[in-house]
Amino acid sequence: MRVFANPVGPGSLWFDNLATATGTPVAYDPQARAMITMPPFCANRDVIGCNWIAPEQGAFCRACAMTALAPDPAIPDAMPHWAKTEAAKRWVLDNLGRWNWFRPEDPGAPPVFYMLAEGPTPVAMGHVGGVVTISVAEADPVLRATRREALDEPYRTMIGHMRHEISHMLWWRLSLRDDFLEAFRAMFGDEREDYAAALQRHYQQGPPEGWRSSFVSTYASAHPHEDWAETAAHLLHLTDIADSFAAAGLSSSELPYHGWDPYMEADAERLIHVATHQVMAVNHINRAMGLSDLYPFVLSEVSRRKLVFVHDWLRRGAQGL
Repeated sequence: MRVFANPVGPGSLWFDNLATATGTPVAYDPQARAMITMPPFCANRDVIGCNWIAPEQGAFCRACAMTALAPDPAIPDAMPHWAKTEAAKRWVLDNLGRWNWFRPEDPGAPPVFYMLAEGPTPVAMGHVGGVVTISVAEADPVLRATRREALDEPYRTMIGHMRHEISHMLWWRLSLRDDFLEAFRAMFGDEREDYAAALQRHYQQGPPEGWRSSFVSTYASAHPHEDWAETAAHLLHLTDIADSFAAAGLSSSELPYHGWDPYMEADAERLIHVATHQVMAVNHINRAMGLSDLYPFVLSEVSRRKLVFVHDWLRRGAQGL
């Protein structure tokens, strides 16, 4: 994620800022990719702290307009959890916008979001036919950590959930093309395999022996759909880590050149090489404070080939190339 110029004075602004250090209200313009001071602001600004601009006064911003179902405010903590969930969604949508997904120049359908709070029954997150369902309850760090430990996962965040579920939606978009499915099946396997049976087998038996040689995570080994979604999410992780590293002004001998833009990088292998070296360094720094690794994964050669495949399709898919 980029660091943004302050439109009314010195200093920088971060992606989620609602105001400058001196109190001037600002909002993010996703088309210009800049912070501005002029309204109209999103109608959800005072409701959930959305800091994007809207097309007109009283309207929702581009991101909030994609939410078709909002959580029941009568459920305890639903509103603050929704605010954190929408913030994660805005972050991921803006990342994908760097490859022209879901912007006005993208001729395809944008995702539709069901943001649901949890009552007595947990909400199953997923994607069907362009609709992404997210449990806002997982914005609670205690609940999220409990589920992460129960599932023996090394990583679980709201941005991670968004990247994974939106990746399912991106697969659905790409599958409408005549040239995608054959190439996908050659790399990931046949998605027509019984999905419910595959997940049942995964949860009952666990991942196959030696899964690390072919998959980025245990869940990726469950079914080709999940392999794609996990791999695509990891590509988004690595690309945004590299972009944020450069935007923060950090230097590394692995950076190709000053001003390098990871989202403009056509060479996926170079992007992955730079990003993995960066995360190894940051993992080492985190350990100095007793924190978990930023990126607690090891990429096999097969996983790297899958990342290259996903990179190729996501870079050009929104433009129909």
